[in-house]
Amino acid sequence: MGSVKAEPRLTHRQRQALATQQLVVDAARRLFLEQGYGATTIDDIAREAGVAVSTVYSIFGNKRGVLRAIREAWHQTSRQRDFRQDALAHEHPAQRFELMAHLTRRQWETGAEMVRIYQSAGAADPEAAAELQQALGGRRAAQRHFVAESAAMLRPGLSVERASALLQALTLFEVYHELVTESGWTPDEYEAWLARTLGEQLLEGPLPEGDQPSDSGQA
Repeated sequence: MGSVKAEPRLTHRQRQALATQQLVVDAARRLFLEQGYGATTIDDIAREAGVAVSTVYSIFGNKRGVLRAIREAWHQTSRQRDFRQDALAHEHPAQRFELMAHLTRRQWETGAEMVRIYQSAGAADPEAAAELQQALGGRRAAQRHFVAESAAMLRPGLSVERASALLQALTLFEVYHELVTESGWTPDEYEAWLARTLGEQLLEGPLPEGDQPSDSGQA
């Protein structure tokens, strides 16, 4: 029986470097939220993190590099890519779109601060604004890929393009913010609503009894 190859252990220096990087990312996140991206300098970040200014530059290059590191940390926390792959592994349509609803709930539940930071960054820095648009474009492309991979499950007559637009609209951060932050829904209620609504709007076959929309005028 073959032995499993162990992952190489980090050296003390590597562990220190990772800890320093985390200190800087956490400090920058706090400052970007408290005083805005534009008003925050690399000197501010270094002071807040308790490291040398040269250390911040050597690790991240510039302030946008710090911003990208914050975004990547969010991706790792929300596990969007993993959940999307898990969803596509399901052959049952309802389960596939229930996982999409869970992915979306987790994305915005962990990402409200990230949205605020990027809104601030985009207003202050054209290159940061361009990165935001690129990130949003990547999300739109991932949503379309998800729908294209689910094309056989879609309601008859519903094109991939139209289904992608519906998925994009229903899963916007603004919808989550309106329902959960502004209207007091729990994240569980949001997730259940989104899963049900995605099923009603996108999936093939009749809706379960009791879930028919009261104002439906479709044949």
